[in-house]
Amino acid sequence: MTATSSPTPTEVREPPRTTLRPTSALRTTLLCAIAVLAVSTGIVLWARTRPGFDPYGWLVWGHQTLAGALNTNAAPSWKPLPFLFTVPFALFGRYELWLWMITCVAVSLGGAIAAGRITYRITLWPVSEPDRTRRYAGIAAGIFAGVALLGIRDWWHYMLSAQSDTMIVALCLGAIDCHLSGRQRWAFVLGALAALGRPEVWPFLAVYAIWAWRAIPSMRWLIGVGVALILLLWFGIPALTSRSPFVAGSNAFGSGRRLKSDRVFGTIDRFLDLHETPLEIAALISLAVAALRRDLVTLALGAGAAIWVVIEVAFSLHGWPGLGRYMFPAAGVMVVVASVLVGRILADLPAFLARRLPSGSPSAAGALAAVALIAVLVGTLVPSAVSRARIEHRDLKAQRARTNEINRLSGVVDRLGGPARLNRCGEPLTRLEYQTILGWTLKINVVKIGFKYTQAIHHGNPIVLFTPLSHGGWKVQALHQRLPSCRSLPR
Repeated sequence: MTATSSPTPTEVREPPRTTLRPTSALRTTLLCAIAVLAVSTGIVLWARTRPGFDPYGWLVWGHQTLAGALNTNAAPSWKPLPFLFTVPFALFGRYELWLWMITCVAVSLGGAIAAGRITYRITLWPVSEPDRTRRYAGIAAGIFAGVALLGIRDWWHYMLSAQSDTMIVALCLGAIDCHLSGRQRWAFVLGALAALGRPEVWPFLAVYAIWAWRAIPSMRWLIGVGVALILLLWFGIPALTSRSPFVAGSNAFGSGRRLKSDRVFGTIDRFLDLHETPLEIAALISLAVAALRRDLVTLALGAGAAIWVVIEVAFSLHGWPGLGRYMFPAAGVMVVVASVLVGRILADLPAFLARRLPSGSPSAAGALAAVALIAVLVGTLVPSAVSRARIEHRDLKAQRARTNEINRLSGVVDRLGGPARLNRCGEPLTRLEYQTILGWTLKINVVKIGFKYTQAIHHGNPIVLFTPLSHGGWKVQALHQRLPSCRSLPR
């Protein structure tokens, strides 16, 4: 393979200004977006799952904001990204939940498209006019990247439970894709949105903002507005709705899922657990090839993934959870790096061997060798993919059972007179894992939902216990009631 370098323009051109006339690229993008939304809606309806603990809290933020009673003191920890969606979605009442779930799946699936586009683009570099073979190699590598991204451990669990982690992967990869496409303004916007979801994005966005401020003066107003909004949304809203502007960080302390010891290697192990070893080896080989070719883009991607993990290690040492899903963006970038190797093998190996084989059909032999190598890589990943598919299937069954319990809770609340009646009868209490769900069902802030049964019962104030039963269903008990309308509730 010849030693070449990634394209590094000597000067940064101003991004093209948008016009009102629709282009073919815009039409293609709109059609792709419509298709992704349709597929996402189908997935949500087929899965029959419900949001996880945190997303139900985000949904509560939406309708409580419209009611002018937002309180962010309780779990989940404050994150501005879902807030941007759940507030306008709350205008649609109970459809807020469905809009959020479809949005989460659609944006997350967009991450697979972005991973494929980045891989395809790097595979075609540095050839100015790539031939058909290289284009086919780029397409194959892009498909590999999209499928591998969706194979990140627990990806489907978090996507179908409407967590924002898979969305942040899509936003980060989308920002990278836009920058490589020469759309720096969109790259900053997507990066800013990702920064509203995870603080790990902040250092990367800061570096990009400094570069863009100096290289593209016309972006300075966008950078200024973006930075101001990030600060306002992360710290301004909690300052008005909680005990502290830094409530997000304080709520994250003391998590039961944080590492108790060996936080450095424990966090790294959580990252490595997101993918199987063959894919990680492929990423390392890809970085080695990139170093030989002076492929600065692939090397920068690898460095960015490593820096993200280092930041997560620092957060873990600070006392925050350092969960594997917080490193999904780094895992997504690692998928792209490994997929670039697939493209390089398919595009460059036949020509590389052709210069060294004596006679015969060197190009055909090289193509067969390239396909064989990729087949070996895919073959090593198939067993783990099958195993994960089975795990996801079992998890889906459990999530559907959970959906039935949530639906039963809504039915019980309606039969007992609805949220308006029950909220007058004292503090609601339930098991911790159902705290945000009950808040959503009763249309009140999560901070008003208790979970310490013994303390509340001994205190003697009016309370309503919502206890999930082991065999299914709910037991509701209204204790210490004083209002006549509440004494008729079950005890």
